Amino acid sequence: MKLKLPEGEFKAYLFDCDGTIADSMPLHYIAWKSVLAEWGCEFPEDLFYAWGGMPVVEIISTLNERQGLSMPVVDIQRRKEEMFYANLPQMKAVPEVLEHIEARHGEIPFAVVSGSTHESVRASLNTLNLLDRFEALVCAGDYTRSKPHPEPFLLAAERLSIAPENCLVFEDTALGIEAATAAGMASVRVPAPWERRN
Repeated sequence: MKLKLPEGEFKAYLFDCDGTIADSMPLHYIAWKSVLAEWGCEFPEDLFYAWGGMPVVEIISTLNERQGLSMPVVDIQRRKEEMFYANLPQMKAVPEVLEHIEARHGEIPFAVVSGSTHESVRASLNTLNLLDRFEALVCAGDYTRSKPHPEPFLLAAERLSIAPENCLVFEDTALGIEAATAAGMASVRVPAPWERRN
């Protein structure tokens, strides 16, 4: 399956990380399920994918609110990340996206724009031997308002010194596409794992 890019001469590519560059969403979900199970916290798979791009701290806080739980946010975040790191060797790149990284690397600048932490993004990109392809990483902690707000993408464009309208965003979630549109950027949706298998 090939990704169909929108028309235009783009001067920079901005990529989400999890589910876009890295086929890591299934590994994140396994980590979430294991850690949340100890608290009897439900996190259905469709909700997990719908919340793709939301920072980990926001996910835990929202689950606490919705289910009347008091899971310790920092502790849950740490344990979830540890479990994810333990599974990293199994991770692969999303081939349809990797193709575009390989094709344009060295021609135009790339940035990663993620709801994950710098540590998590660096670990994923290192596992895939792709960290050196990106001029900028914009991760949780760099911005005050997360996707679907445009701030993360606008910050990435600013760091690359490229006007927003000249950036193309690769995203796998509705929140991410919404953020790109709000930033005045064209975008291409990366299909979810089960869609790519068809």
